[in-house]
Amino acid sequence: MNKNYRQLTESIRARVNPENFAFKKSFSDELATISYSEVLIFIRLAMKGVEPEYTQKSKDAGERVKGHLIKELENVTYKYQGSVMTNTHIKGFSDIDLLTISEKFYQPDKTKIKALLENSIRKAQFYESSIKKLESEVGGSPYQGNALNDLRNMRLDSERIMSNNYSICDVSKPKAIKIKNLSLNREVDIVIANWFDDITSIINDKGDYRGVQIYDKELDSRGDADYPFLSIKRINQRSADTNGRLKKMIRFLKNIKASSGQNIQLSSFDINAVCYDIKISEYQYLSFYELVPVIYNQLREICNNKSKSDSIISVDGREYIFKYNETKLENLKILLSEVESIFLDLKSKIVV
Repeated sequence: MNKNYRQLTESIRARVNPENFAFKKSFSDELATISYSEVLIFIRLAMKGVEPEYTQKSKDAGERVKGHLIKELENVTYKYQGSVMTNTHIKGFSDIDLLTISEKFYQPDKTKIKALLENSIRKAQFYESSIKKLESEVGGSPYQGNALNDLRNMRLDSERIMSNNYSICDVSKPKAIKIKNLSLNREVDIVIANWFDDITSIINDKGDYRGVQIYDKELDSRGDADYPFLSIKRINQRSADTNGRLKKMIRFLKNIKASSGQNIQLSSFDINAVCYDIKISEYQYLSFYELVPVIYNQLREICNNKSKSDSIISVDGREYIFKYNETKLENLKILLSEVESIFLDLKSKIVV
């Protein structure tokens, strides 16, 4: 056994439960049944979600920020993004991202829509109803206002509102205002954005398929579109279909990364994609420790099989993770070595 699992377990306890709330009886009883094995206790804690009391405080902090903004801002929709919304965060004191989205305008991807409509072969691959939706988007009247001015004014108004309500308010970051709610001991990032609708969003009647473009105050510009809501929906649904097992695997890899002595440069976005790619049939009914070889085999195949690594796509289905990024694949190999060590220790203790 190469790792000090007792020490690693304590570091996870401190991370997910920093105020040492009592675990629910059912979880404490489960730990008691595996107390004979330090590696099993470590694995189970690495897969466990943050205690609900901590997560609720993060959400409450976000709601209080939203309450202040609602009083003064008009034509705005508020949405949360990030791992707190899928319960795959691994820190008790997790902050939360509040997207503050302008409803004065939205940005359809007119360039790609027009290119599709002008290509008879591509156009023939879509239902007539979908084509009509796309034609309606490019045929609509353009926004008569100034989108960047609207976003800048919303950013400045939000800075003023936050500064008036929070003693700790950092407005220096170009893409977010960061406040700290001292009573709840939570940070909230307020992110100014507008809606962005690509072809997939439009033909699926928008909703969770919509993207957002984040405003950068320093550059006075909007970034490339992100699609956080579809990812949140898909992770939550897939995990519900597997009785929480998908989220257990995501948390496990995040905790292994956090506990590693090496700087593993993989984001939650990347880890989500790696785990989401695993076929449900391979893990749907497995116990927690049986998930470890599933994760190990997935990482090993991605690292050793180029066609597999090239196929890994983001949860929203729009971006390849490793295909054009050799650096990420090298970082996954580091994560694989960490998981392999745990897998071998587990294998020496129990048949998997």
